[in-house]
Amino acid sequence: MRYLATTCLFVLYLLPVQAQRQPVDTVVKSRIILMSGITAGLYGSSLAALNDAWYRQYPRAGFHFFNDDGEWLQMDKMGHVYSAYMEGKLSRELWRYTGLPRKQQIWIGGLSGFTYQSVIEVLDAYSSEWGFSWGDMTANAAGAALMISQELAWDEQRIQVKFSSFPIHYRDPAVQARARELFGKSLPERTLKDYNAQTYWLSVNLHSFGADVPAWLNMAVGYGADGMLKGDNNSWEDNNGIQHNYSYIRRTRQFYLSPDIDFTKIPTRKKGVKALFQVLNMLKFPAPALELTSQGRLKGHFICF
Repeated sequence: MRYLATTCLFVLYLLPVQAQRQPVDTVVKSRIILMSGITAGLYGSSLAALNDAWYRQYPRAGFHFFNDDGEWLQMDKMGHVYSAYMEGKLSRELWRYTGLPRKQQIWIGGLSGFTYQSVIEVLDAYSSEWGFSWGDMTANAAGAALMISQELAWDEQRIQVKFSSFPIHYRDPAVQARARELFGKSLPERTLKDYNAQTYWLSVNLHSFGADVPAWLNMAVGYGADGMLKGDNNSWEDNNGIQHNYSYIRRTRQFYLSPDIDFTKIPTRKKGVKALFQVLNMLKFPAPALELTSQGRLKGHFICF
């Protein structure tokens, strides 16, 4: 899933800057120039790398639209929400360094994630394999809006979007071959591309809403899916022209309820630890969970990640 991959790349580049951030009360023009240059450089280089690694594999086409709203049980849309939210959140944290007024920091940071994902959508529009998706754009806007609205209302993220993934072993050789074709062979590829292995979470800080619980304790609601071997169904034709019909494998939605940790609520004065906590908050903390599937099955997990 290339949207999550670009988010991770974004975080890895920005971590050293975040660790050195110091709060300021007045605008520092040199820092604005520095942050503008860093942002433009990172966005430009990551888009160039994405274009080289992804889009060059497929033929170009004229600008066109593509409706993929019914594919992958909307797991790809959750990826868009997460990416736009997380990129905006981290960018807002970095713009604190400039000393710009609070609302300007929020809007610049929040809209940067939406803008970045929009550029990727335009690249999709010129690829014959995909197209410009209004569903994707709506998900991008939702992620940015969630980040911006909370900063404006509460000056903090009380409801955070988080991600988790656990590798799946496909026992059927044909299904395993299909998974390798779709989702890649290595663990990093599987983590980022296999929708069957992913879960997206809304993690709510209960203390911020008045609950008498530790400030770091969250409750998370998760969404995942399973049994998907193609975007809209489980039948496909391989490179040798052989038809594969696995429609008997149920495509299932999964809903979770699980406790979580807001690492940013754990007191520390060390800047490096604060930066680490920001990165850890991208991920759902492994914990027990209840799962309800679209088939009506309820079960518990000792550890869910």
